[in-house]
Amino acid sequence: MTDLFSPVQLGKLKLPNRIVMAPMTRNRAPENTPTALMVEYYTQRASAGLIITEGAQISPQGIGYPATPGIHSIEQVEGWQPITDAVHAKGGHIFVQLWHCGRVSHPDFHNGELPPAPSDIRPAGQAFTYTGLQDFVTPRALDADEIPGIIEQYRHAAAMAIKAGFDGVEIHSANGYLLDQFLRDGSNQRSDAYGGSIENRTRLLKEVTEAVCNEIGADKVGIRISPVNAFNDMHDSDPQALFNHVASTLSALKPAFLHVVEVSMAGELDNAVDMLEIRKCFKGSYIANGRYDKPRGNAVLAKGAADLVAYGIPYLANPDLPERFLRDAPLNEPDQATFYGGDAHGYTDYPALDT
Repeated sequence: MTDLFSPVQLGKLKLPNRIVMAPMTRNRAPENTPTALMVEYYTQRASAGLIITEGAQISPQGIGYPATPGIHSIEQVEGWQPITDAVHAKGGHIFVQLWHCGRVSHPDFHNGELPPAPSDIRPAGQAFTYTGLQDFVTPRALDADEIPGIIEQYRHAAAMAIKAGFDGVEIHSANGYLLDQFLRDGSNQRSDAYGGSIENRTRLLKEVTEAVCNEIGADKVGIRISPVNAFNDMHDSDPQALFNHVASTLSALKPAFLHVVEVSMAGELDNAVDMLEIRKCFKGSYIANGRYDKPRGNAVLAKGAADLVAYGIPYLANPDLPERFLRDAPLNEPDQATFYGGDAHGYTDYPALDT
């Protein structure tokens, strides 16, 4: 019977287990460049079947939080290379998440310029900036002739990821960031080819995915979506129809996986969307994400509702999570006060078993 410790083929990678380290922002990359401390952090977690890194900006325009890494410059590539080398030396596999924050950024990150978005709709909420929380601003709607440039940013970042030694990339189209903003009609009220119908609103994600697949190979590409997550003031009038179409559209491109956040940011289920329908629409590997523990992870794999299971917060506090699951050992408790920013405390100092 398939469980968390069954090997699995993901693209051209043979993974030793089906436990995925989910992408999690940690705000420990001053100057938007990876650090030696990040080498230690990711290497400690190399026993995951697959690591998906924290979001990495595809361009300076994509920045939306302090001290987050990018994957668009030579300096950033050089910062990531020791991380990918160290993870591979431990027998691990690692994808980088390609990220553009869109409207939930703030002018403070962009020399006073407004962040770009599908439409000039101001989201409720606040941005985390270097000077603290500030209200979101009304973004500027991207002109149609700017969109090829956005697609090029994703393609370039994917090429740089391979140069940095990553096994592949995950395109971030979840949690209220730019590509998710184009998908949902609560944030996209365009009247051109990128707005209106579900097909039009899916167009940018499709074109980005095609560009990235053409650049590095579809077997090295995954996509993350979050059909029920309202984080960053997101909503849609018919999420089931939308995300069924998204899954079918992406399936035709044959990427390595679809990574689905099945819950809200608070971890709550929402019956407005049947994830099994999305699963049926996507023919490739499906990564389930949403407050899974070991029993629920094994159960979703056993019934074929997922191929891999991603874990977030448990991985923050348990660098050896697969070993703890294997032994049914207790888990370290995470310290929420150290999730974002800071130093090694709450980052690389959680104890492993037998230490």
